[in-house]
Amino acid sequence: MNGKPINLHALALSDVESAVDYYASEAGPDVALGFIDALQAAYDLIGSHPVSGSLRYAYELGLPDVRSVGLKKYPYLVFYRPQADYIDVWRLLHAKRDIPQWMQGPDGP
Repeated sequence: MNGKPINLHALALSDVESAVDYYASEAGPDVALGFIDALQAAYDLIGSHPVSGSLRYAYELGLPDVRSVGLKKYPYLVFYRPQADYIDVWRLLHAKRDIPQWMQGPDGP
């Protein structure tokens, strides 16, 4: 990856592990590996182009610098904040969830 490094918060890491476990157990290892590839592509995008993510939820949450990008072929959104030297990834959430509720956890932005 060229660009800024990705820093995953504990909640984001837990979200990733849960999603990979789900896909591995419910759909098989090939689908889980495809999910990991899609996630890496999203990380590459935001690392290289930090302001490419949507600000849609930033306004709902009252956090003007929180951005999100969707994974290709998987219904997940990566929520992040661009920093000067790295990308702060806060959560990886299923797009059908109540995003504002899930983002307001104890370690949320």
